[in-house]
Amino acid sequence: MPLITDTDTLAAFCEGLKGADYITLDTEFMRESTYWPQLCLVQVAGPVDDDGKAPEGSGAVIDPLAEGIDLAPLDELLHDDSMVKVLHAARQDLEIFYKRSGRLPAPIFDSQVAAMVCGFGDQVAYDKLVAQLAGAEIDKSSRFTDWSRRPLTDRQIHYALSDVTHLRQVFLALKAQLEENGRTPWLAEEMGRLTDPRTYAMQPEDAWLRVKTRGAKPRALAVLREVAAWRERAAQERDIPRNRLLRDEALLDIAGHPPTDEAGLSRIRGMPRGFAQGPMGKALMAAIKRGIDTPKSEWPMQDRQPRKAKPPASIVELLRVLLRVKAEEHDVAQRLIATSDDLEAIAADDAAEVAALAGWRREIFGEDALALKAGKLALAVGGARPRVIPLED
Repeated sequence: MPLITDTDTLAAFCEGLKGADYITLDTEFMRESTYWPQLCLVQVAGPVDDDGKAPEGSGAVIDPLAEGIDLAPLDELLHDDSMVKVLHAARQDLEIFYKRSGRLPAPIFDSQVAAMVCGFGDQVAYDKLVAQLAGAEIDKSSRFTDWSRRPLTDRQIHYALSDVTHLRQVFLALKAQLEENGRTPWLAEEMGRLTDPRTYAMQPEDAWLRVKTRGAKPRALAVLREVAAWRERAAQERDIPRNRLLRDEALLDIAGHPPTDEAGLSRIRGMPRGFAQGPMGKALMAAIKRGIDTPKSEWPMQDRQPRKAKPPASIVELLRVLLRVKAEEHDVAQRLIATSDDLEAIAADDAAEVAALAGWRREIFGEDALALKAGKLALAVGGARPRVIPLED
């Protein structure tokens, strides 16, 4: 089986792919017990020939956990800007590559996003795309493998490799469809967001935004911001999941009723035995004090801004029907055009800063959404489906 476990073989394999128009790419990783995803395998395949056949040796599974292996040849390949890197549901894979090298592979073609642009539905699964576009069936028997364990079986390697070998046919089919319907620029816009480093550069100071605050007051949010940042840094340093260090519920209890000493900290619900008395407890107490001492002018703005009136549900529902009509008309996944939050924002504000009111989304949906709100469009049922009817002034 094509398993690469040494640097020389990896270098030769990558050299053989230089000059290719594209490669297909996937990873297998584990992160159940770590903060950072542990890269366990990288699967790569080169293009098929003009007859649609794969040249011998054009696909391989690379073992990053093999003793002594240097992934530098792979990094060089991934950062070759003349070669398209094709992935399916790429975000977590890209996060891993960004963490490894501080750079993102580019240019990127995400087949899941491309499939949404081409009307295959919301977040279509890889095996369904393979069945529809490559006429193949994925063996799922190794789907829940612990990829960190060695040795790997032939079945596991074959399963991992199939994630990139079939992806070649999927890519070529989607690429042709995008070119035929003139939507290649639409995908390029989506890939621009996916390859923005800011998507993956999470700052500890922003970690509190992930915690459901349930209407916490600004002063409590100041404490939450500090303790969440402390937890994020501590979890990163120890490479453990943030909730294994301290759960969100404990952070919220601390923020709502900040303890002033070790005894108070030890009484917080969910606090591990002995935690408050140890060095981590002291570091947490320091973070709590920083939160308490935060000047009022620097308190987080959440909940201090006046809340906008919730838009009438009837308007949101009309926009939802229009979205469905437009998604069917243009054969694009609804979720890619607009989210439920987008619809509520548009219902409340014609100038809402949402993706649905910009770029290609505005062209196929946003303008009509605003026209519907303004009474310049109507929705009517005619035959088997709703219709959009322009209204005269």
